[in-house]
Amino acid sequence: EEGAPGRRGERGEEPPAERGPGAAFHMFVLMEDLLDKLKLLSYEEEALRRHNMRPLSRHYFALPTNPGEQFFMFCTLAAWLISKAGHPFEQPQECDDPNAVISNVLSELRSF
Repeated sequence: EEGAPGRRGERGEEPPAERGPGAAFHMFVLMEDLLDKLKLLSYEEEALRRHNMRPLSRHYFALPTNPGEQFFMFCTLAAWLISKAGHPFEQPQECDDPNAVISNVLSELRSF
């Protein structure tokens, strides 16, 4: 029946078997695109040097290597991007409650 929920092309995600052989590498492509965009914004000079952090690898967020470190890097970049967009945002600390940090980031993004 046409328009039946769950059919290919309808809203929602396709079952994993129908995604194609390249779907497993899509996250790596997204990470490389993200890194290119961050480099265009001079993230290494403006965000990383300020916090004594090393640059991201091409697949930093695509592979779960150290979730605590990756989460802190995400929060650092999110705070920097929010500040760069003209909204003052306090840099989170590693010891901050992760739920509170994410709540603050999302709240600030909603205010955009």
